Amino acid sequence: MPRRAAGRSGSCRLFRKLRAAFPKATLRVRLDGGYATPALFAFLEAEGVEYLVAMASNTRLAKRIRRLLGKARMRSQASGHTAHRSGETRYAAKKWRRKRRVIMKAEVVRLAGRDPRDNPRFVVTNLPQTPRHVYSLYCDRGDPENRIKELHYGLGLDRTSCSHFRANAFRVLLTAAAYVLLQELRRHLASTVCATSQVSTLRERLIKLGTRVTVSARRIVLHLPSAFPWLAVWHAAALALGARGG
Repeated sequence: MPRRAAGRSGSCRLFRKLRAAFPKATLRVRLDGGYATPALFAFLEAEGVEYLVAMASNTRLAKRIRRLLGKARMRSQASGHTAHRSGETRYAAKKWRRKRRVIMKAEVVRLAGRDPRDNPRFVVTNLPQTPRHVYSLYCDRGDPENRIKELHYGLGLDRTSCSHFRANAFRVLLTAAAYVLLQELRRHLASTVCATSQVSTLRERLIKLGTRVTVSARRIVLHLPSAFPWLAVWHAAALALGARGG
């Protein structure tokens, strides 16, 4: 079976299973620009799925967003900060059978010490809401991606070098369990400077720490280094998790 046909067949099965498990839920797909093909749009529309798919700029889209970019430049120049304007257009590439709704985000980015930079963005969608709202829905995909990066870079989810599948699957489960524990730690740090720290930061600041451990019949005592810069955060986390101060 061709790869594309196999992919569509697998997606159909996935949609059927999701609808069976969650009959009242609305299915929504958010994808990067690499998936912006007419075959994909037609497939998602035939399945009755909401979609938001990024699309790369081209000559025609660049011309249509020109006026919005001009307004964003004026707003950015007046405020001295990054500014953006939202709009929409009906667009069809040569290989598309019909026009589709394209959300346009005209952004002018200002960073300290740098010249202003145009940052036009486009999202193809079948959602009916305002352009600003639709684009915000698309941007929401960024946070789940950060969580995946935390698993990958912070906890080494891809370290599956065992020669057997079960061993690798077990390592993945251990990584997922470690991530849940670190999420719980982060939840208890809500009132500290580490409230939004990523997994790698939590490991560096609170876990990778040289400590002298004293064990007796009644208690375990941790002697932390006096030069530890994150002592206050570590102490707050320990108390929140049930430790008792000495």
